[in-house]
Amino acid sequence: MNVFKLAMQEIRAGFRNRWVVATTLLLAALALSLVLLGSAPTGVVKADPLAVVVVSLASLTIFLVPLIALLLSFDAIVGEQERGTLMLLLSYPVSRWEVILGKALGQICILAIATLLGYGVAAGALSLKSEIGAPAWGAFAGMVLTSIMLGAAFVSMGVLASAIVRERATAAGLAVGIWLFFVLLYDTALLGILVADQGKHVTQGALDLVLLLNPADVYRIFNMTANDSVAIYSGLAGPGNAATLSPGVLFAVLAAWVVAPLALAVLAFRRKSV
Repeated sequence: MNVFKLAMQEIRAGFRNRWVVATTLLLAALALSLVLLGSAPTGVVKADPLAVVVVSLASLTIFLVPLIALLLSFDAIVGEQERGTLMLLLSYPVSRWEVILGKALGQICILAIATLLGYGVAAGALSLKSEIGAPAWGAFAGMVLTSIMLGAAFVSMGVLASAIVRERATAAGLAVGIWLFFVLLYDTALLGILVADQGKHVTQGALDLVLLLNPADVYRIFNMTANDSVAIYSGLAGPGNAATLSPGVLFAVLAAWVVAPLALAVLAFRRKSV
C-alpha cells in the first residue's frame, strides 16, 4: 500500500538524517537524569521510585515531545514543494491523502521508536536498582503510550501547518506558534481566567471542556489521575478537579487530537496547487 511505502521512506530518511539517533539520545539522557536524581529520596519516604519518575517524565514530555514532533513534521509538504520533489511525487499513482497519511505515519514511527528506546533505557536502569510494584509499571506503560500519542497529535498539527502554507519559513513560524500556544500560553491564560473569575461563572463542566481543547492538558491529566500509585505523588496535576474526566474519555480525546488535524490536512492538501 502506498501509505506504508511513503511511511517507510520517511523512516529511512529519519535514520539517514540522524533524527532517530539524536532524538533517542536526548530523551534517554533526560530520562536517565530524572531517574538518577529524581528517585534518590524515595528510599527515605518509601515512595515507589517508578511512580515518582512517571510524574517527572510526564512533565518533561509535555514540553519536549511536542517540540520534537513539530520539528519533524513542519516541512513535510511545503519542504517537498520548495525542493521541487512534490510535483514528481504526485506524478506517480499516489493519492494526496496517501501522501499526508504516509508522511505522518512515518514521522510518528520515528517519534515512537525514539520514545520507546529513550524511556525504556531509563526504566531498565531504574529496575536494576529498585524494587518496583506492578501498578507503577502499568502507569509507566500508559505514560509511554500516551507520550507517543501526544507526539502524534503534534505531528498531525505540523503536517496540517505544512499543508496550508507555501513557504518553509512560514511553516516553521507556525510550528513555533503552535508549540507556544498549546504548551505555554494556553494554561497561563486559563489560570488567569480562573483567578479573575474566582469560581463565579466558570463551572466544572465548562472547565473540563476547556481542558479537553488542549492535547497537552489531556495528556497531563491522564497521566496524573489514571493510576492511583502515580496520583498519590502528583499533587495538583492540573487546574480544577481533573478526576471528573475518566481515563477512557481522556484517551479518546487524545486519539481525536491525532485524527482531526490529519483530516484537515488532507482537505487542505486537496485544494493546494503545486
